[in-house]
Amino acid sequence: MEVCPSPLRDPPRRRTHPIDPSIVEGHDDSIGGELSIGLEVSISEFVGGLEGLERVFHRLGRAASVRYRNRSGRIEKRMLSHRPIVPGDAIPPWVAAIGHRYERWAIARASGFARPRTGHHSECATSLVRMRRTKLVASLGPATDDPEVLRGIIRAGVDVARVNLSHGSVDEGMERYNLVRRIAAEENRFVGVLADLPGPKVRTAVFREESVFGMGDLVRVLAGNTSSSATVIEVDYPDISSSFVLGDRIVFGDGRLVLEVRETKGEEIVAEVVHAGKLTGQPGVHVPADKLTMGTPTPHDLKLLDAFVEAGVDMVAISFVKSAHDMRRVGTEPHPRGPLLVAKIETRAAVENLDGIIEASGAIMVARGDLGNEIPIEDLPITQKQIIERCIAGGKPVITATQMLESMITAPAPTRAEASDVANAVWDGSSAVMLSGETAVGVDPVNVVRTMGRIARKADEVFDHDAWAHNVTALRMTESGSGTEVTDAMTVAAWRAVRELDVVAIFCLSGTGFTVRQMARFRPEAKILGLSTDKKTVNQLTMSWGTTPIYLPTAGTREEMIAEALEIAAAEGLVRSGDQVALLSGDGVGAKVTNNLRIVRVP
Repeated sequence: MEVCPSPLRDPPRRRTHPIDPSIVEGHDDSIGGELSIGLEVSISEFVGGLEGLERVFHRLGRAASVRYRNRSGRIEKRMLSHRPIVPGDAIPPWVAAIGHRYERWAIARASGFARPRTGHHSECATSLVRMRRTKLVASLGPATDDPEVLRGIIRAGVDVARVNLSHGSVDEGMERYNLVRRIAAEENRFVGVLADLPGPKVRTAVFREESVFGMGDLVRVLAGNTSSSATVIEVDYPDISSSFVLGDRIVFGDGRLVLEVRETKGEEIVAEVVHAGKLTGQPGVHVPADKLTMGTPTPHDLKLLDAFVEAGVDMVAISFVKSAHDMRRVGTEPHPRGPLLVAKIETRAAVENLDGIIEASGAIMVARGDLGNEIPIEDLPITQKQIIERCIAGGKPVITATQMLESMITAPAPTRAEASDVANAVWDGSSAVMLSGETAVGVDPVNVVRTMGRIARKADEVFDHDAWAHNVTALRMTESGSGTEVTDAMTVAAWRAVRELDVVAIFCLSGTGFTVRQMARFRPEAKILGLSTDKKTVNQLTMSWGTTPIYLPTAGTREEMIAEALEIAAAEGLVRSGDQVALLSGDGVGAKVTNNLRIVRVP
């Protein structure tokens, strides 16, 4: 009998018993890079071929989860799934038999749960999957335009796809949006789509080839949109020459090149290279926010917004926000009827007006590239932590972005500092971490997503849930009369139930996603299941920490929706009969407040 090669990158331990597979560690490509701890079974270890496999799959495949003792002696519970496959295209009858019997446990989501799925697969493994709680946002670009590459990053665990409208045409952005929708539907995955508006972003005219700038070189900088080179940089901002004075520094491409102004000649600046580097494409040019004459959103932003709102985009990011007024100027319908609005914090003014911006937004992005040019670099890590803390206290998802795995644009592995940066962003409390050029123009977007997923998942494993939740309760409870204090109280009670009653999952029935986001801020150990009859809400919940979005096809009474939710969750392997779960809901469809908390056992 042919032995299926191990999908694990690291050599597994020696197996001790054919019906009691050893716990191994590694990376499993067959389930989207989401394996943290696995139970691996080699076909050759079983006497009788089909009979031996039957015995293991019968024992392990019946349950949606299993309990086991970890290396420190603690009893843990993890989701279980398996893939009965062999290499190559040909599937022998004995594998087809196993596949037919147990195919409903095949992994359908890289976030780590099982759901019904038909068909056979391409590898052989029985795996114990640990969920990643921190969400992954990946930027699309030329590197992901191949449908199979996009399919690869979705399988690898992307939760939200970002369409960066600062680059390319509107048609290109719309093609990427439509491609995400098609591939996600084919993969039976909920993948949120975030349209990132360019805002008053100043960029160079295109560098038609890579340009190298050496220390001390003199460069002319002027307004224009034709082309740029190592001697002349054209910028698409008519007031560029009046925005800088003698001695000011001009930063390109988030710090890849820095010039210092030596002279201004009418509409032209003469500057000296003080930080050498290379530029390609159309890198951004940092103009201090207090000197930028353009407001946000720009007229161009609003045209893009109309096009993507009409297409049904889930989320929209607003660039260079300075105040809550900028967010209100967007003028879309409140989510979920309209898109979830994400304010990008990348100016000093935004940091100073943060509380108002959080209140006016659906989510926040810590855009560290331009923010690092606006504030002293030594202040950036502290500012990042403060922004995240205030977002979580306010119940708003927060994305940490920019240069997280920057070296992987060309390298197969991140630097040690980059790996630590991702992990620290998780421990800071980020709802999601974001990849930019790494996936948009990188050499191997799928590898980058897998790498970030492994780092984030490992950081999630040691996250101190209890300490975090205690801090959140001290940070904020909404004031009486605000209309949300009841929901706040219910989510606090649900968190306490998780700690005291061995609750394995929290079902949040929500029309707008508000209850789910309020629950997620406590970072509970139990799974959060965000259930809604609104598909737009379900897609928007892909950004919420630790949340598995589930669509309820029919809207009925509260009891009918609860029964349907339990049935769907059990069918998808998220809970099993006898599990104790918490149910958070309102009085019925369209309820304005979550005022019901029930602890029940799954039938």
